This record gives sequence, structure tokens and C-alpha cells, in this order.
Amino acid sequence: MFGFKKKNIYISRVILPYAVGLVLLICCWLPGISQDLRDSKAASRPSLMPLPAKMELKEGKFRLDEKFQAGSQSGPGSRAFKSVSRFMTRLSGRTGLFFNQDFLAEQKIGPSTTLFCLFNRVGRLIPGEDESYRLEISLDRIELKAPTDIGIVRGLETLLQLLSVDSEGYYFPCTLIEDQPRFTWRGLLIDSCRHFMPLEVIKRNLLAMAAVKMNVLHWHLSEDQGFRVECHTFPRLSEFGSDGNYYSQEQIKEVIQLASDLGIRVMPEFDIPGHSTSWFVGYPEYASAPGPYRIERKFGVFHPVFNPANPAIYHFFDRFFQEMAKLFPDPYIHIGGDEVEPTHWKENPEIQKFMKKKNIDDFHSLQAHFNLEILKILTKYHKKMVGWDEIYQPGLPKDIVIQSWRGTQALIDGAKKGYQGILSNGYYIDLGETAEKHYSNDPIPPDSPLSSDEKKLILGGEATMWAELVSSETVDSRIWPRTAAIAERLWSDQEVRDVPDMYRRLAVINVQLEETGVQHLINQPMMLRRLLSSASYELTDLQNKTAALQSLALISEPVKGYSRHNQGRPYSSLSPLTRFVDACFPESLEARCIRVLVEDYLNSKKPELALKINDWFTSQKIIVPQLKGLTENSSALNLKEIQPLVQDLEEVLLMGESALRLIRDGAKPEDSWLELQQEKLKELKKPKAECQLAIIPAIELMIKHLREEQKRVQGS
Repeated sequence: MFGFKKKNIYISRVILPYAVGLVLLICCWLPGISQDLRDSKAASRPSLMPLPAKMELKEGKFRLDEKFQAGSQSGPGSRAFKSVSRFMTRLSGRTGLFFNQDFLAEQKIGPSTTLFCLFNRVGRLIPGEDESYRLEISLDRIELKAPTDIGIVRGLETLLQLLSVDSEGYYFPCTLIEDQPRFTWRGLLIDSCRHFMPLEVIKRNLLAMAAVKMNVLHWHLSEDQGFRVECHTFPRLSEFGSDGNYYSQEQIKEVIQLASDLGIRVMPEFDIPGHSTSWFVGYPEYASAPGPYRIERKFGVFHPVFNPANPAIYHFFDRFFQEMAKLFPDPYIHIGGDEVEPTHWKENPEIQKFMKKKNIDDFHSLQAHFNLEILKILTKYHKKMVGWDEIYQPGLPKDIVIQSWRGTQALIDGAKKGYQGILSNGYYIDLGETAEKHYSNDPIPPDSPLSSDEKKLILGGEATMWAELVSSETVDSRIWPRTAAIAERLWSDQEVRDVPDMYRRLAVINVQLEETGVQHLINQPMMLRRLLSSASYELTDLQNKTAALQSLALISEPVKGYSRHNQGRPYSSLSPLTRFVDACFPESLEARCIRVLVEDYLNSKKPELALKINDWFTSQKIIVPQLKGLTENSSALNLKEIQPLVQDLEEVLLMGESALRLIRDGAKPEDSWLELQQEKLKELKKPKAECQLAIIPAIELMIKHLREEQKRVQGS
């Protein structure tokens, strides 16, 4: 029988911290259970992400000490110099070594140099720029060479990921790496409109992007819920349309400079003609219906839309884009163009007359007319147009870029007609899908119908972080670490598809990303402590109760897709995003580890694996009484709402233990018992407090196994 001690003091002060630690240990260790990683060579491979195009591990180790010295041929203020400075700072932080070199002031190559960073020219922040590098590590020298300084930035991130440690200290394994990206456009969209993202959020995510070699920040800056850029030409845009939450032009320049230092382009998006309510708060005369307008608080697709029949709007946009073109140096400006709701176009008699006069048959053609006028303006200011797939129409110049969000077919159709495209369908990280699902999504899959020339028109892809249900303290956990898997899909060779190995490396990168400043891990316990703040606890008691809540959070996930909007609570930009569901990660790596362990056990029937599964069940059962006490006795609604989730956890653990015992003992359950478990699982899978227990699939596997075994026996 599986037993455990129940003394309260022992549980709260000894077992509970151990149980939570066990969850984290499992997360790091469990992927090693899979067949690929049971091989010791696989487990000892460096945890690089993205994987390089070519890597040859050699014998020997470059040993690190305080004499380590980096050198480059460029001076202070340059991209390469700053990159080396960041590398040395992070290396010192990871190792605790007090380097002798004043790397913030001097990086000249000399007799004491051990890391040589050599490049031919300064890279340009444009699609197609050379980001390749060659990294060779020998016993006493590290040489990083690249055609451009952007290649130096990329190579230093790889070198930092190679850092290893043994009983003798820190070292870099002797290695030869030759690397370059598969796609030239590897982006992350951050929506600063539906919820405003302070400057520090953007900066820390740029640093995290650089760590996994992403190179485009797609900055969504206008929306129904807010206009987020200071505009000198039309100051009422930000003054009236932002609730005071917008970026000054000096702040925009700060972001662009940091991004440039990291080899990252910053492409702004101003969503027009729809998704445009915030524009009309200050300038209602350009809308298709009379005002007044207010900033939209709800989420969805709304009626306000620019009036394409009003010639004044094109003068407005000419002056607006003239200013924005100077502010944003990137060669592209994104005009949105998605989800245009034509109600106000239908109701405006002047627009109807205009359509008749211009022989415009439908509203798609009316939007096409508008897009062509905007294209003329962008071209005038030497910018190329990017838009969501709705903008496509015959006759557009071939240097525009179509961003596919509704499906891959738009990408294929565009390429066959000679248009460049980037993929976002399948990379919507706000949907809460798994890293595996994103990783398996390829802009050019192996069965692509495109010719070799057409494939060259697929520039890459972008992860999209829409902000309806995130705040500045939760957005990082919705972006990372899953976006690192997308970064690898866009950088590494198509043949790199080993999902278990991806998760092995992701567990390491997940922690390393924290040194860039992203708060995807550290904010969870802070948010859970805040849920407990309505009661008075001693420090140790508060720590234990927080740990209990975190044990539940680590195996729970918010409901997938946009179904959170349909759980009975209407969300708006004013809604709190501080509840238990907000503290949960989109993908529970712990629950995935348990599922992998169950799969391995069912395939092998190894007793030691059954013991590990049971140990995990036991660790969770110990925590259930404390969770029940927290949720049943609390007057705080934020805690009371997860009471059904705790009850479900208790039921799931009992079911899991029973199923494991039956499988381990080779016992055959009654048909009625199996049917009862099936019915229970249906109920358990229903969301509670907008969450789902992510360990249920592991329990389902065991119940399914018992059912299949029963059928097999009955059939024989």
C-alpha cells in the first residue's frame, strides 16, 4: 500500500517544500526518460536553442578563469562592442568569476585575448541580411568570425549557451559550429494596445528575443483600445486616445536603439481602416460615422472605421506617415487591414455614392481602394507595406509582405502569385497551445506545394502576443518559454524536429532566459502570495501556503483558445488579471513530464517508473488538505473560486492511484468501474475557475490502457 505521514507540522515544514521541489525536479529530469534521451550521449549534448546548422563536438575543454579576455575590432558604442560587454556581464554573472578585464571600457585585441570576435562589416537591419557566423573553440582560444557584426551577436548567444561546469569548474566544450538561419524573418508581435505594456516590458523581451536569435519586433501600436505613440503632427491621437498610456518619441528611439544593438528590426503596426476607434476619439472627422467616440473597453470587432470616400483622410495619413517614417527606420510599416466591419460603410450615404461613382462593387474592393491610396503614401516615404492576409488584391506591387493569420493557404496563394509572405497562423501564442504544437508548425512544411523559387518568397514567421488577457506582469509567461520553440523552428534546419529533445533543451533555456530580465517564472509566486494577502500569516506559514498554491498552479492551465471570454465573465481592458488563472502558465511542463513518464511506464512496465509515478501522486496528495483548507475557509473570492479545482485534483489523484495499482498488479477492473471513470473524466475535464487540470491526459492514458487490456483479454 502507498502510505504517507499526516502530521500537520511535518507536512507544512518538511514535506510541502519537498513536494513542490519534486515537481520542479521531475520537470527537469523527466524528459530524460524518453528513449532518445536515455542515451547518455543525448543527455550530455549542449542545450542549444535554436540548434545550429552544423556542429562538431571535439575532445577537450576550454577552461574559464578570471584571466579570460574578450576582444573585438570595434570601439565603444558599436554593436559588436556592446554585444561583447553584455556577453561578459552575463558570463560573469553565471559563473561568479571576477574577470580582470575592464570589458566595458576596453576590448582591443592583444596578447592576452582569448575570445576573438572578428567581422567584415556592420550589418544592416533589413530582411536578407547575413547573420551567419563560425565559432571554433579550442583548448586555449575561442574564435568567432562573421561576415557582419549581427553574426557576432548571434554567435555570442550560442557561446553563452555552451557554458558548462564539472568538478574542476566552468568550461566551454571544444567545438566547431557553422551556423546561419533558415528564414530571414523571425518575429514576435507584442500588442501594446489592448493592455498597455510599459517600456521595460518591451526592453526585456527584446533581450530575450536576442537570446534565441529572433530578429523582428512587430510592435502593435494602434487599436480600438488605445493609440500608443506620441505624434507631434496630430497630438490628440495620444492625448485623447491612450488614457495617458503611450510611448514618447524619445522612448520609441530608446527601444529602436536597443533593438539595433541586438540585431533586431522594429516594425510598427498602425491598424487601419478598422480596429481604429482610438484614432477617432481625437479626430472623429475621419470616421465613417459621426462621433463622439470613446476609447473602446471591450474586446472584439467593432464598427468604427476610416471613411475611404473622404479625401481629407489621405492628407491626414500623408502627414502622419511622414512623421512615423522618420521615427521608425525599418523599411516596412504594417497597416493591419484585418477584420474590417463594414456596418458604418453601409450606413453612410456618401460612401455609397462614392462606391457607385468609382464602380466599386463591394466592401472588399472599397478596402482595396483605401489600401492602394495608403500604399502610395508609404511608397512616397520609402516604406514597404505589410498587412494581414485580407489586404491581398491583384495589382499590388510584389515587394509588399502578406502576413497570414487565417491559414497557410493565403501564404501559398500569395507565393504562387509572386508575393512575399510570413506565417503567423499556428504561432498565436495567446491561444495557450503547447510548445510542441508551435514547433510542429512550419512555414514551408515538407509537403509544401510550392516550387523552389516560390519557397524563397516565404520570409519566415512571427509569434503573436495579443493582449486581451495579459498585463505587464503576466505577458512574459505567455511569451516564454514557448516562443523559444518557435524561434528554433524559424532558425534551424527543417530536419530538426525531435520533440523530446526540444523539451529537454527548453527546460534549460527556460531558466537561462531569466537573466535577460523577463519575468515569466518569478511573477507566479508573487501573484499567488498576493491571493493570500487578505489573511494574516507568519512568514513561514505564508511561504508554505504559497508553495501549496504553486503546486496546484504548476499542473493547471488556463482554458485554451479564446474560450476564457465565454466562461461567464465578460472581459474588458478594465478587468483584473490577477486571479489564480492568470498565475498559471499556458503550458504545464510538469504535467507534460508526468504524461511522458506514464507513457514510458505503459510501454515498458518497469517497476521503477511506477514508483516514480506513485511518488508524484503521493507528493500531491499531501498538499490537497492544505489546499482545501485555504479555499474552503477563506473569505477571499479569488481563493474560493478554485475550490472546485482542488476537489477535482483530489478526485484525479485517487483515480490515478487506483489505475496505477491495477496496472502494476496486472488486475482486471470491472466494466462498471471503467465506465464510471470515463464519466468522471468527462466532468473533470470541464473548466473550473477558467482553468483545467493539465495532468488529466496522463490519467486518461492509464484508463485507456486498462480498457484496451480488458478488450484484449476478452477477445482472446
